[in-house]
Amino acid sequence: MKLLVLGGTEFVGRAFVDEAVASGWDVTVFNRGTHAPQPGVTALRGDRAEPGGLAALGTGEWDVVVDTWSWAPSAVRDAAALLAGRAGHYVYVSSRSVYTYPTAAGAGEDAPVVAASADDGAEVGYAQLKAGGELAAVAAFGERALLARAGLILGPYENIGRLPWWLSRIARGGPVLAPGPAGLPLQYVDVRDLAQWCLEAAGNGLGGAYNVVSPSGFITMEELLETCVRVTGSGAELRWVEPEAILAAGVQPWTDLPVWLQGDDYETLHRGDVSKAVAAGLRFRPVADTVADTWHWLRGIGGQAPMRTDRPPVGLDPKVEATLLEQAG
Repeated sequence: MKLLVLGGTEFVGRAFVDEAVASGWDVTVFNRGTHAPQPGVTALRGDRAEPGGLAALGTGEWDVVVDTWSWAPSAVRDAAALLAGRAGHYVYVSSRSVYTYPTAAGAGEDAPVVAASADDGAEVGYAQLKAGGELAAVAAFGERALLARAGLILGPYENIGRLPWWLSRIARGGPVLAPGPAGLPLQYVDVRDLAQWCLEAAGNGLGGAYNVVSPSGFITMEELLETCVRVTGSGAELRWVEPEAILAAGVQPWTDLPVWLQGDDYETLHRGDVSKAVAAGLRFRPVADTVADTWHWLRGIGGQAPMRTDRPPVGLDPKVEATLLEQAG
């Protein structure tokens, strides 16, 4: 199989490259060259956001194209149109954010999607960016477009900082504010499981939209944080604080306390229906593997995870944490 990854050197794109190379695929990456490609791949250079930036993709044929683009849908439109006659399948890594908000608990792929256009630039919101990218992929590839609507993505090389922040905080030890309730069910997907399923699905000719994330309750908030304690060996003490007290202190779920959500945000991100992807072979590795492999990678780079410049920093102010812990007794 011949694979073209648009991007391919950071987090999600990198996972696709690693999975494909490990499976013996012939892999080409196309990007600006900001980061060195992994060994064993063919590197093409270009900036898809610039006029003439797709020139390096003017020739060549591939069985599968993977696109993780999160900015102007028009860039997906142009790349997909250029490749439609020379590629078998187009995998667009989308997001469950494309659904109209708030999304009801248990919603599947047939839930309403935000209005968007494949011709949009980067000035629209994230949901419209991803929804427009989906429209662009489908316009060029039709049923040969696989729309992987991922939710929370965790794993090695994460450049958003969510799991790395929890690991770093817990590794420091001592009392750690743990946002309740402890048994809060979570949904996420290990980036490697996402990549593996998408490649297999595309290879089998699957198209259309799929929610690619674990079933709700695959793990709980308690299981995630206790796994971080075990993996880091820090002996940190998790002190569970009720959500009302945390929210009253002005703490922002998802950004100040990564992964943790409440209210409509929680229903939208952590209670979706994933039965379609599971029926199509989506598998999930144990949370212990995701956490341990992320910790191993994080330690190997000095403990400081790389961060995307287009995303806000995550993590709780130590002073706010100390105040809440003191109030909780």
